[in-house]
Amino acid sequence: MSLSNVESQAAEDIERQQRRARRVRNLTNRFRVLIIGRANAGKTTILQRVCNTTEQPKIFNPEGHEIDLSELNPTAQRGEHDIENEMIFESNTAFVFHDSRGFEAGRTSELDKVKEFLQKRSTNNWLEDHLHVIWYCIPINDEARPFTRAELTFFDECGTGRVPVIVLFTKADMLDAQTIKHLVDTGMDVEDAANKAPEELVARFEEKFGKQLFKRKYPPKDHVYFRDMQNPTSDCSELLRKTAATFSDDTLLQLFLTVQQNNVALSIEYAIKRITELSFQIGSYSKKRESGGRWLRRY
Repeated sequence: MSLSNVESQAAEDIERQQRRARRVRNLTNRFRVLIIGRANAGKTTILQRVCNTTEQPKIFNPEGHEIDLSELNPTAQRGEHDIENEMIFESNTAFVFHDSRGFEAGRTSELDKVKEFLQKRSTNNWLEDHLHVIWYCIPINDEARPFTRAELTFFDECGTGRVPVIVLFTKADMLDAQTIKHLVDTGMDVEDAANKAPEELVARFEEKFGKQLFKRKYPPKDHVYFRDMQNPTSDCSELLRKTAATFSDDTLLQLFLTVQQNNVALSIEYAIKRITELSFQIGSYSKKRESGGRWLRRY
């Protein structure tokens, strides 16, 4: 096969992938996320950062009718969204979020609802109704007990099929004081301890707890640490990058990149990656051809 044929095949492959991605986007331009977590795990704040907004989301029932939160029973817990409801931010309507409680009540009914939701979303005939990723928020501000029994049960019992799960370890900054004290006790001065605390905190958590979830029957695909999310300038670029990396299906990756209105850098990163891969293919073929030519001349 000639070098020109390799280039032609690579170009055709990229064009084929792009056509496939365009067909998917013609069927749906909505990227659907299920976010799970305890009350006060920082879920809404993270979604706001993903959509680059400080506004509250609009809530729509399964029939597509907006729910007026002001008309809810004042005794109802606002955080207990029906998992079937859709949360949408006006700043980026391509993202559709579903919210589930983190099972902190200890009732199996909540886990059953998630299982039922996953089953429904994975077998639905309409692509636009499929679930694409799960973000599971776990606050780690309680160093003595970072995981609840319900959270461990989820990763033991809830197989999500082709839908990847990424764990979001939130509120890491709330352990800074304890970490600084630990470092100072080892002889480090306060200023150096404060600078090193974020890195040290993650290292200590990884050593004591971080691998627990990955030893479960249904482990997450990846994890991300969040700190200082109350700061409006905080971003979720690492979460978005790791989410993109979980997609082996190029059509889902293209769909995800399409909805990144607020993260152009991610799309550029993957465009460069494609060019690099193509260059590598061409370079590998050139070396093989050159080596083969020398071998033929030698014999």
